[in-house]
Amino acid sequence: MTYLDDLFSLTGRTAVVTGGSSGIGRGIATALARAGAAVVLVARGRDALDTTASELRAAGCRCEAVVGDLSTRSGVRAAAEAATEPFGEPDVVVSSAGVNLRPPMAEIGEDVWDTTMAVNLEAPFWLGQRFGPAMAARGHGRLIHVSSQQAHRAFVTSGAYGVSKGGLESLARSQAEAWSAHGVTANTLVPGFVLTPLNERLQEDPGRVAALADRTLVGRNSVPDDLAGAAVFLASPASGYVTGQSIHVDGGFSVH
Repeated sequence: MTYLDDLFSLTGRTAVVTGGSSGIGRGIATALARAGAAVVLVARGRDALDTTASELRAAGCRCEAVVGDLSTRSGVRAAAEAATEPFGEPDVVVSSAGVNLRPPMAEIGEDVWDTTMAVNLEAPFWLGQRFGPAMAARGHGRLIHVSSQQAHRAFVTSGAYGVSKGGLESLARSQAEAWSAHGVTANTLVPGFVLTPLNERLQEDPGRVAALADRTLVGRNSVPDDLAGAAVFLASPASGYVTGQSIHVDGGFSVH
């Protein structure tokens, strides 16, 4: 197992996962923690954070939780500083927190646009600005963003959400350009349609859910655990030569 440990173990590393109390973020946080990382969960709701953190600790993982509002710059700054308190500066930052506000294009107002961009795009940018240079100075780091199929194609009312995710993938490339020569990789995970609370509105239409499953090559929609292996890979030493990439973990959705 030494060879695999050298490639994939996160023992001794610290990870911050936004949106880590539910959905994809929770799945990724669980995977990183079980791979050995000390994990700090960041999300808005204290109850869900405490539940997730308690479950990870019960499984023998090191985990702490930080309540943070990523919809404002001051909130991002406060959450970032609080996230360093339990275990120190992070080696891995996963931006999974997101909002899914998708009214018809003609009905998008300033509030929907501003909130979507603030949480889905600006927060990952400011977290990168806070942690990326320090990672580069230490010679190691991993920035991982959770994107969406809407970054690449328009369906089910992509709206401002799709725009924010397209920007997020561009952000990863810019971060990769800035810091990869100093040991810091930046990549995005692109899931398919994942059955999470964020997609509850779409799941109210069984026909649409079935149609999305039919667009995959494996014949089903995704669950958060499907992202675990790819997340550990991108956080681990094994991905040191992978940067600026959008990695589709979507059951073949994007090629069907």
